[in-house]
Amino acid sequence: MKVDGVFSGGGVKGYALIGAYQQLEKKGIMFSRLAGTSAGSIIASLSIAGYTGSEMEDLFLDLKPNDFLDERIPANIPFMKWLLLYWKLGLYKGDALEKWIEEKLIAKGIRTFSDIPAMSLRIIASDITNSRIVILPDDLSKYHIDERHFPISKAVRMSCGIPYIFEPVNITKKKSPTYIVDGGVLSNFPMWLFDQENVKKLRPVLGIKLSGDNEMVLKRNVNNPIALFTALFDTMRVAHDNRYVSRKHEKNIIFVPTKDMSGFDFDVSLERKQELIQLGSTSAERFLKKWTY
Repeated sequence: MKVDGVFSGGGVKGYALIGAYQQLEKKGIMFSRLAGTSAGSIIASLSIAGYTGSEMEDLFLDLKPNDFLDERIPANIPFMKWLLLYWKLGLYKGDALEKWIEEKLIAKGIRTFSDIPAMSLRIIASDITNSRIVILPDDLSKYHIDERHFPISKAVRMSCGIPYIFEPVNITKKKSPTYIVDGGVLSNFPMWLFDQENVKKLRPVLGIKLSGDNEMVLKRNVNNPIALFTALFDTMRVAHDNRYVSRKHEKNIIFVPTKDMSGFDFDVSLERKQELIQLGSTSAERFLKKWTY
């Protein structure tokens, strides 16, 4: 059975997406089109390149996410590190993540969007200069960039550009920069790309969302500046998608309850990785037992 698939962001919690993906494979579900944000863009790009769920698990169990934290200067010079945050707008470059994705895609003969079927992969990023969601590769023409020859690894790196952690990508390279950051800032779960009101779907749309299904009703206790920043960021991250995800759409979404886990634990242990993969697998298995399409 062929479906269109959507993978949410979630940082390191993205390990759970692999377990869910494996269950879909076992069910004989194949993807015609894929979309993803942040961690979800990594899984979507590897899938479109031809990686199986088992291959993804091998890659990610061997992976040390903190290897992606590529500093410009040694960590033992903290003062300069924070100055770089001011100058470069991020603690880490993000090049290591992009290189890792590039290597994995090239191993399957994939480099740019011209190497995959047109419209088969969409990656979400956020243009914080112009305050808008960016759909890659569709929106690249707005920046006078040839979308078909744009590296998929660069698009993934943009989508994974967690603010303050990774340096934003300047997509224009001009005196007046245009900065692109993590797609999760504006749309962490872009199911709206494939499942639109009053538009006939060519095939079922299936989403995997790293949260509980009650995320939209949770309230936060904002009582200090840090809590205020966290609440502001979380509101930006989920408000757009929660407005879209109605009860009608929930029946086609695999909710993986990771809300009590940190997506920023880059030093995640092997045991934790395996727990997340199992959580995704269990959630998908439970969903598929009752899913009708």
